[in-house]
Amino acid sequence: MAPNTTPSSGNASPSLSVLDAPLASPVHPTAARSPADAITVQGENTIYTDEYITSKFINRGADVVVQEGGRYVIKPTVTPFEFRTQRKVPRTGLMLVGIGGNNGTTLVATILANRHNIAWHTKSTIQRPNYIGSLLRASTIRLGLDETGKDVYAPLSDLLPMVHPNDLVLGGWDISGAPLDAAMKRAAVLEWDLQRQVAPYLKQLGAPLPSIYYPDYIAANQEDRADNVIPGTNKGAHLEQIRKDIRDFKAANNLDQVIVFWTANTERYSEIIPGVNDTAEAILASIENSHEEVAPSTVFAVASILEGAPFINGAPQNTFVPGVIKLAEQYKSFIGGDDLKSGQTKLKSVLAEFLVNAGIKPLSIASYNHLGNNDGRNLSSQRQFRSKEISKSSVVDDMVAANHLLYKTKAEVEAEQEASTGEKVKDVKGEHPDHIVVIKYVPAVGDSKRAIDEYYSEIMGGGRSTINIFNECEDSLLATPLILDLTILAELLTRVNYRELTNGPDADFKPLYPVLSLLSYMLKAPLVKPGTDVVNSLSRQRNALEMFLKACIGLEGSSDLLLETRIW
Repeated sequence: MAPNTTPSSGNASPSLSVLDAPLASPVHPTAARSPADAITVQGENTIYTDEYITSKFINRGADVVVQEGGRYVIKPTVTPFEFRTQRKVPRTGLMLVGIGGNNGTTLVATILANRHNIAWHTKSTIQRPNYIGSLLRASTIRLGLDETGKDVYAPLSDLLPMVHPNDLVLGGWDISGAPLDAAMKRAAVLEWDLQRQVAPYLKQLGAPLPSIYYPDYIAANQEDRADNVIPGTNKGAHLEQIRKDIRDFKAANNLDQVIVFWTANTERYSEIIPGVNDTAEAILASIENSHEEVAPSTVFAVASILEGAPFINGAPQNTFVPGVIKLAEQYKSFIGGDDLKSGQTKLKSVLAEFLVNAGIKPLSIASYNHLGNNDGRNLSSQRQFRSKEISKSSVVDDMVAANHLLYKTKAEVEAEQEASTGEKVKDVKGEHPDHIVVIKYVPAVGDSKRAIDEYYSEIMGGGRSTINIFNECEDSLLATPLILDLTILAELLTRVNYRELTNGPDADFKPLYPVLSLLSYMLKAPLVKPGTDVVNSLSRQRNALEMFLKACIGLEGSSDLLLETRIW
């Protein structure tokens, strides 16, 4: 893809006829720019310099000893930290793998529409461009109380200096060589009048860079699109080409930072094989040897790690095999994933948590989807569907495991089975709701995905409760804001360093751990530090992100206690 500049409002536009000229439109609040110092904390825990925001934060936890007879002994823990955030927002590029797909073209067109403030006609009104659906751009955070005792809320994006989406420099790869304006038309996601006006800007970006195509990893029905691929079968050569593409894009656009984002087809799962993909050295050797169990997405991830570019996986396959995670640790390069959480799964994480926290016991959760975009076409292949099924099926696991009053633990199930059979049973799991996921490809509905969920639960006295939900959503219009959030947060987290003050005031600042689990709110199957538990609860994910951003400016976490309203 040709070098890409980020025009300001004063730059000349592509040649347009009077008929094509963009409609004048006020800037939507979600796309408005806030001052760099929109939020300033005045307190002993926060120091501002021209270069950094430095804050002190007390991480309060608890060590628990579980004793016999249902007794718990709790020892509160207190660990002091200091966070340091670079204030200067770097010139940032976003390279999308799959830029010519539904998500890729929708994201590029949305940014261009906002950047050039292009409004468009619908059948009933004039629509302004916006970033609705973005956690950062379209949601707020409670800061505290004003002088009258009323809550004060501010945009979440104002807490710390963050990249504005309009400023992202765009580029990427695709196995289809269609120019982006033609690819947008093929995707058929956006209103025609918006496509008409934004097409000249997409045309300026040209065609995607050639991408990696290994037919075994995606559905056979994608072969007819694969006309823009890096030649040959040498995966080591492919790795070097992707690394060169990242370097060239960064240099050509004078960038400080590049984020690489996989929004291409869902791949089949890679088999985890000792000596092939279980260590950093093994995965590098397997790429050089063109091993069959190295996926295209893994090659992109490794290239990004070696180039120091954060890599986010927006699809459900196991891109981050153990060797990739270990390689990221070695290079201290950020990775995050997996699978964008846009519709049904996000709702499921909320409703399942509500039921379990209300003391109601879900017995089964049955989810059915059908959609007609290219994602649905690729998922019509069983091996690719299996990747999606795995990412969707784990969303209630942590909520179930958190309530042993409703669900028997693994130890309890083992004891029951041993008592009834007289012998120890192998591979026993704890009690869990039956959970089934079905996805069907229905071309007629296009990008408009239909999702049906049934929650069948036990209530008091052996009674039953059933909740049925029908959810219709435009898939790419929900996914695109998540890509922006993940990109912006990944960039921000590269500028945050920390040190534990228990190691002394002269301890060195360090970067965060490479696996960015703080991105979990936007992901179906969050990647976490090996050996730690996955949190799927949407409220806990949001609260963790809020608390971290507040900690970076020296504020305490959630103030939902509202103690001032409960005392004299």
